[in-house]
Amino acid sequence: MTQREALLLATDNALLAQCEVDRYRASGPGGQHRNKTESAVRIRHLPTGVSAIAEESRSQAENKAIALRRLRAQLALRHREPVALEAFAPSPRLAAMVAGGAAPLGEKTRQTPEFWIAMGELLDLFLADACEVRATAARLGIGSAALSKLLLRDDAVAKVVNEERAQRGMRPMR
Repeated sequence: MTQREALLLATDNALLAQCEVDRYRASGPGGQHRNKTESAVRIRHLPTGVSAIAEESRSQAENKAIALRRLRAQLALRHREPVALEAFAPSPRLAAMVAGGAAPLGEKTRQTPEFWIAMGELLDLFLADACEVRATAARLGIGSAALSKLLLRDDAVAKVVNEERAQRGMRPMR
């Protein structure tokens, strides 16, 4: 099990034990309750420095759960694992995601740790291939268009992909 898998599959309490949790008053509309209570939550994973916030609910418990889910997604997007290209074989999670294509990746699926583990592995491979869609697609045995759909299906993933491509002087994917 990789370090990222361990983080994403950890129980909420185990992950929170590695984090700093801040509560604060959210700004904006919401009336007297919102202005008087510290319902907004910011969670920062201390070993990696990755953080996430939630402040849309009036409930601190709901915001904490939302922030924790967002933290898991950010850990998948920002925590990289090295890839040995010459010996690369996709994990069963990544193989299943690639085989299914972008169509079944609805909102509920994109909130699961399984999705984020597979997406993290896909991003690792994509970056190891110097952000070349054609090379990564060939390693996975799919077409460039299918890989593009997978990478652009989630807005947060697409943002990371395009940031990495921009750092290499490449055009953004759309």
